[in-house]
Amino acid sequence: MPVKNRFAEMHDEITAWRRDLHENPEILFDTHRTAGLVAEKLRAFGCDEVTDGIGRTGVVGVIRGRSNNSGRVIGLRADMDALPIEEKTGKPYASRTPGAMHACGHDGHTAMLLGAARYLAETRNFDGTAVVIFQPAEEGGGGGKEMCDDGLMTRWGIQEVYGMHNWPGMPAGSFHIRPGAFFAATDQLDIRFEGKGGHAAKPHDTVDTTVMAAHAVTALQTIASRNADPVEQIVVSVTSFQTSSTAFNVIPQSVHLRGTVRTLNPAMRDLAERRVREICEGVAATFGGRAEVDYQRGYPVMANHEAETTFAAEVARAVAGDCGEAPLVMGGEDFAFMLEERPGAYILVGNGDTAMVHHPEYDFNDEAIPAGCSWWAELVERRMPAA
Repeated sequence: MPVKNRFAEMHDEITAWRRDLHENPEILFDTHRTAGLVAEKLRAFGCDEVTDGIGRTGVVGVIRGRSNNSGRVIGLRADMDALPIEEKTGKPYASRTPGAMHACGHDGHTAMLLGAARYLAETRNFDGTAVVIFQPAEEGGGGGKEMCDDGLMTRWGIQEVYGMHNWPGMPAGSFHIRPGAFFAATDQLDIRFEGKGGHAAKPHDTVDTTVMAAHAVTALQTIASRNADPVEQIVVSVTSFQTSSTAFNVIPQSVHLRGTVRTLNPAMRDLAERRVREICEGVAATFGGRAEVDYQRGYPVMANHEAETTFAAEVARAVAGDCGEAPLVMGGEDFAFMLEERPGAYILVGNGDTAMVHHPEYDFNDEAIPAGCSWWAELVERRMPAA
């Protein structure tokens, strides 16, 4: 079945919702306007239940089919939050909030799931229950975990759960997916080197933390090149290097490094944490200083379940005619927490030839809306066919 005609009819309206969300981005859990708009629309669509405040500012809507002989309950999740980026698109609907923009397309994700919810509430052409999940704080806040910790899966009896993300560089409305590990575990590094500061003309009287930390930055790259199996994926990135002094003639007392580690399996994650500590502490000791390593584990690996991935791909082929193999992604995705609690799958929908996500010139491609909405609706109707 191709893109559903109802979504072609609703395209302009869903686009208007999306652009309104784009104009009014909200960050992390501060998605009060967005959540309010979502809840208002779900109630207007005639959802059987609408509950807000799940995972602080998340919204859950329940849509029951014409019958419930199957007893199936399927969760459909979209993220709502924006990023702390100054928008540079020049669009007439550009962000009106300084320092915030929908640079990852969560405005499009929310609008597409709202469109699907409206269709499902109108038609109810399925046997079971669809639970639409609108999540805050995907961009580093762990909103998915917060919703799960609030009993998302057990309270609504969700048996399997699905997610979708747009992807620039793929034809608009096309689909791509892969089973197993898909998005990486993302951990944060917070490292402080302490030495002995002093005058730049008398380095022999100091323990130079700048030299110490510079050696550590270089040595950390050997985790990927010399410690990890070459066929494994691991990325260690030092993204911030701050000295305690910015004077030209002062050797600083301390240096503060920040960065991330990204891996795709638990063994590599454990290896990375161990080696980060050993390298930083060892390098510091070599130069006569010390290092304090705060290794913060963040989102786990997001791994698709095999049977649900096969099904999600079948639905994508029914909507778009094909479903390609998605690449491994070393970015993080907190839908991982939901997939740890229930079987399910996460799929990419093409965003066309646009700037990449997290870029100030990125914009969600509204041409992807009918395909995305159709995938959601078709997933429900195929997984829970009407009796």
